Amino acid sequence: MKTLKALHAIAVDRAGVAFIEFAYSLPIMVALGLGGLELVNYTTVHLRVNQVAISLADNASRAKQEVAGSNPRFRELDANESFKAAQLQGGNLDLLTNGRLVLSSLEVNSSSGQWIHWQRCQGAKAHASSYGGQGTGASGTGFAGMGTGSRQVQAEANFAIMFAEVFYDYQPLVLSGFIPNQTIRKTAAMYVRDDRDLTGIYNPSPSASVSSC
Repeated sequence: MKTLKALHAIAVDRAGVAFIEFAYSLPIMVALGLGGLELVNYTTVHLRVNQVAISLADNASRAKQEVAGSNPRFRELDANESFKAAQLQGGNLDLLTNGRLVLSSLEVNSSSGQWIHWQRCQGAKAHASSYGGQGTGASGTGFAGMGTGSRQVQAEANFAIMFAEVFYDYQPLVLSGFIPNQTIRKTAAMYVRDDRDLTGIYNPSPSASVSSC
């Protein structure tokens, strides 16, 4: 009789229902919470990489070495400093390990066509410019410019555009595989803000390392 009463008491007891329901729903809630956190991080990384591209192009468009009696020059040192600033802005993204920074000088060639006069790169990721390497469009008018669709840019005669490309392998925050492995790519373009000697990129003494592509 006591056994039946005990079984009946267990059968009608509802004291642990909420706890059991919570235990069942906890994995789902955790997955949703972590997934939301990963999506927020993914969106934030897109924004940060985009800002790095804009800053890289902007800094390169402003950098110069004043030269008495001549137009200012752009140096290998200026390119390296622009890359360093981009790396610092990227912070924990670790752009030089997980990405590739590409800086191109888009100019006009002797045939009035578009031309990538010089190009510099930094970063361990193996990724070339989406529009061609240094020297692309050196002659003729077959090279249309850099960018796609309504975002394509073209330089004007005697002026240069600093075109920055940033490629970054997304690093998951908490859930590896929740967002497919992919390379985030952002671009930015800025006209050189002042007159510049467009003969080439200079490397006066003491020389700086060349961040060739």
